[in-house]
Amino acid sequence: MTDQAFSTLPLGQPWLDNLAQLEYRHMTPIQALALPLMLAGHDVLGQAGTGTGKTAAFGLALLARIKPGGDRPGALVLCPTRELAAQIADEIRRLARPLAHTKVLTLCGGTSISRDRVSLGHGVDVVVGTPGRVLDHLTRGRLELDAVATLVLDEADRMLEMGFIDAVTTIARATPASRQTLLFSATFPDSVRALSDSFQRDAHQIAVAADDGTAAVVQRIYDLGPLERPAALARILGHHCPDSAVIFCNQRETCEVVAASLTAAGHPAVALHGGMAQHDRDTVLLLLRNGTLRLLVATDVAARGLDIDDLAAVINYELPRDAAGYVHRIGRTARAGRSGLAITLSGPGDRRAIDQLRRGPLAGVASSPVPPLGAARGRTRPPTMVTIAIQGGRRDKLRPGDIVGALTTAVGIAAADIGQIQVLDRISFVALAAAAAPRALAGLGRGHIKKRRFRSYLVSIPTSP
Repeated sequence: MTDQAFSTLPLGQPWLDNLAQLEYRHMTPIQALALPLMLAGHDVLGQAGTGTGKTAAFGLALLARIKPGGDRPGALVLCPTRELAAQIADEIRRLARPLAHTKVLTLCGGTSISRDRVSLGHGVDVVVGTPGRVLDHLTRGRLELDAVATLVLDEADRMLEMGFIDAVTTIARATPASRQTLLFSATFPDSVRALSDSFQRDAHQIAVAADDGTAAVVQRIYDLGPLERPAALARILGHHCPDSAVIFCNQRETCEVVAASLTAAGHPAVALHGGMAQHDRDTVLLLLRNGTLRLLVATDVAARGLDIDDLAAVINYELPRDAAGYVHRIGRTARAGRSGLAITLSGPGDRRAIDQLRRGPLAGVASSPVPPLGAARGRTRPPTMVTIAIQGGRRDKLRPGDIVGALTTAVGIAAADIGQIQVLDRISFVALAAAAAPRALAGLGRGHIKKRRFRSYLVSIPTSP
């Protein structure tokens, strides 16, 4: 965190007021470095991982060049995964409140193409999407990019690793040569630098110092010894009792086994992997973010772009393939100025990989034995929150304040019992204290929000097929 306020930037008072409402008062290091350059129209090549505030930085920059109400997008953001695209779009919508009638559309696989086509036909100002789906609409003539003033390539290293280079190249060439191009990546391999050379003009290179991104992460290595991984993991969770954690495995089948074994051991967990339906993946991530779910077992592919401000721990059940993968994983914790814990399980076959990591991000971290059974503090605390879905959203003119008003005034729910609220196009989700949920459901069932009645129901945690 820096001491530099957003008020030092050339932003109008409505923008500053909105940032204050979002509790954005002081710029993060990447924002302080990048925003003055981006608002001045320069291309920027930024090295920054998740949790550094880069989304708000490029979001403010691209909105500064938007003229809402056009039939073609004025900004395009490309990123590697559906989950990250949804998070970026939500953040841009929040930042865009001072800019009336700004339309932000996500274009990602796993969603309805016909719905995309209808939305594009109505006009859009900002497109956030994955390269495959954006390219599909581009080649079919449904998406025109000749009015794009700002192109953003986020998590560029991951997009290249996932084989999107040809799609990104085709899409970028369909945008005006005069555009501003903002490229962000957690690492700077030669392929990312080549991408910058191809698509950017005199880009200003900036980077967040390692201390800004990782100093708040406490790293631990546990030597398994004779223990099997599932038993060791249960002991470690019982010892640390993190409020929330993502446990990384390398294969979807392993995720299923680990989640089942943890649940049987008294640590309720849910798997997240690419074999799940997109609706179930979205639901799992929503429940993790709002505190309804504490433990998630995930593959790297499923958790790319996972953006949770208050994730207490990351656990490497299995080691990532390289140091860059390790940095991406542990970057999910210690965000927004908070501290975090990164735990790595090390078995006999992991010694070479651990030695390589010790020459990089694990430098100086010694191995410890797995805590004995007597050191366990207990089982993972069950979540204190549940989630209610309300079948109404932005297209029904619902806002978070409308939902809070209905719950507190009409139903009598204490404001302290209301957690995160997410309003989507046709549905809204509200996290509530578990004890208050039955009364909230009953009250919403017989009451109204903005003089309309909306069906509501308790969201169940998805299970594997």
